[in-house]
Amino acid sequence: MKKRLIVDIDGVLADIYGQFRKFELEDFGHNQDLSKITGKLEEEAFVNGEIYMATQGFFRHAAVIKGSVEAIEKLNQTHDLFIVSAATKFPNSMAEKQEWLLEYFPFITWEQIVFCGTKEIIKGDIMIDDHFKNLDKFYGQTILFSQPHNLNRIENGHSRVTNWKEIIKLLS
Repeated sequence: MKKRLIVDIDGVLADIYGQFRKFELEDFGHNQDLSKITGKLEEEAFVNGEIYMATQGFFRHAAVIKGSVEAIEKLNQTHDLFIVSAATKFPNSMAEKQEWLLEYFPFITWEQIVFCGTKEIIKGDIMIDDHFKNLDKFYGQTILFSQPHNLNRIENGHSRVTNWKEIIKLLS
């Protein structure tokens, strides 16, 4: 029997920090040094973050995190895989994220995509996410995908990874 694998979008498959920095460059004419925002949640690091996430195109035009397409395609063969996003806070993000997934991960079916308000309701064997708030409440194996907001913090029993090659090695 295949293990159920839950995979987040933002910060795991999609480069949300790249989007924040792109929008800040347009607004302020500069990018923040990532070392200065390390350990800060996105809402602390990016003063207009909530406005950006509510802006048409923010989620749709995010870059794909390196190695994620190939890794997800491989893991989709070996696991009962679901892409899960707490997307309902920004209603326009649901359509954008679905379009984004269809473009970059066309092998993922509509039945494998779950949009919710909180991930506390999600059940599975393994979760890959970049936020402690999601991993801490998950009853299963947890994999913390490194992003600036979760650096310099204790893993709390989560396995930390910095890229998709490490995830494939961990789950093979």
